[in-house]
Order: sequence, then C-alpha cells, then structure tokens
Amino acid sequence: MRKRFALLLALPLLPLSSAQAQRNASPYHTRFAVDAPVTLGLGALSGVGLLLISKKDGLDQAGLAALNKQDVPKFDRFSAGNYSAGAQTASDLIVYPSLLIAPGLLALSNNIRANYGQVLGLYLQTMAASNATFTLTAGNVYRYRPFLYGTEGGTDKRTSNISTNSFFAGHTANTAAATFFAAKVYHDFHPGSAARPFVWGAAALVPAATGYFRLKAGKHFLSDNIVGYTVGAAVGILVPQLHKTAARTGYSVAPVQGLNVNGYAYSGLSLTKRL
Repeated sequence: MRKRFALLLALPLLPLSSAQAQRNASPYHTRFAVDAPVTLGLGALSGVGLLLISKKDGLDQAGLAALNKQDVPKFDRFSAGNYSAGAQTASDLIVYPSLLIAPGLLALSNNIRANYGQVLGLYLQTMAASNATFTLTAGNVYRYRPFLYGTEGGTDKRTSNISTNSFFAGHTANTAAATFFAAKVYHDFHPGSAARPFVWGAAALVPAATGYFRLKAGKHFLSDNIVGYTVGAAVGILVPQLHKTAARTGYSVAPVQGLNVNGYAYSGLSLTKRL
C-alpha cells in the first residue's frame, strides 16, 4: 500500500521533471576536447597579431607633414582631421563595460543560467575570434588614423605605431561581437519570446554608438567602423550558430574518410540534413 501511495505521488512529478529538463536543454553542442583547443588557437593568433602590431613603424615628422586629406577616399574624407579626447573616453566607456555586461545579462535567464558554463565558453571563443581577426588585420595593414590629418593629438600619439591601426575598428568589432553574441544566444534559448526584436535592436545600437564616438575621436574612418561592425556582428552570430545541435537546425557536419572503389584514400566533411 505504501509503495502504491508513493508511486501515485511521484506520477504528477514525472511530466514536470521532463518539462523542466526540456526548458533547460541547450540548443548548442560543445566538446571540451574540440572547443578548448580552438579557443586557445584563436588566442594564440591574437598574440601573433599583437606582435605584428608592435613591430610596425609609425610616421616620422616628415611623413606626418606629407599627409594630405585629398589622398583619403571621398567616402571617408569628411572625418580626416577629427580629434576629440572626450569622444575617445566615451567609446572606451561603452566597449569595456559591454564586454562584461553583455554576457552578464544572459545570466538573468533561468534557461541560460542552467547552461552558463557552456555559454561562457562560447563567448570566450567568440571574443577570441574577433580579436584574432582584428589584430592580424591591423598587424598587416597600414592605414593612418584620421586625427593625423589634423593638428591635434599630441606628438607621442602622432608618431606611435598605434597611429597606423585605423583599419579596421577594433573597439567597434569587439562591442558588436559581444552584443550580437548575447542577442543570438537569447534568441536561440527563447524561440517564442516577444522580447527578441528589442534584444536585437539593443545589440545593434550599442556598437553603432561605439563606432560613432570612434569616428568623432579621430580614431577610425567610417569605412573602418563599417568593416569592424560587420566583422564583430558576423562573429557574434556565427560562433553560436556553428554550435547549434542537429536536432534544432536539421543539419550536422562530421569528418569522413575511407577508400573509394579504386583503392584511393579520401577525406573531407559530410553535411547532412535531417528530414
């Protein structure tokens, strides 16, 4: 009798436990043995990019005197000569807190918080990818910052190797990577949420504000910001998307290798879609 009574008490809890597990299920699939080396590798690439940046040469006084606004493409010429220390500070006050606030806000969701370790791992991979793309590009591309075409900015800043890193906008890219990552994760964990358009809207506005202040500060041209915004947003969306489970996306990618009928070895990736 006691066993039957205990069973009856347990029966109503079974659907609840199943529903709870379903709510807490992650839409992503990660493997430490795969994702940890990928993240570390991206971090190493960021280090290589920083080394390349440190080896760049800034302009000397003769080079500075030779700069001409007319050499700047018309699309970007309007900002040549811009300089504002206040705008630079404003951009810093947006980007650095955003790197913590964006993933921090995700912890307010019960579903995401139940998988927060996985989400943080994906966030680190996202930021590592964004930084690697930026540092490797800036380390190989010489584009002089807009403020060099004016008279402000201080002697040290004007002749520094950092003044050659206009392309592309790293502040804008990193902000976009953080905010679009947060929006994408919220979107995937809450498929029926009415808040999703507002989340995406906020994700788009924050890096746009960063880009605006970087433009006013004379740190980047408009095209630098557009490229940085695009790269950051793409990375922030693609890294979680590439980890979507086959059950949610219908697609799966797996390595394949073997021998064909003629005895030749082959290897590659198999893309399958669940019907």
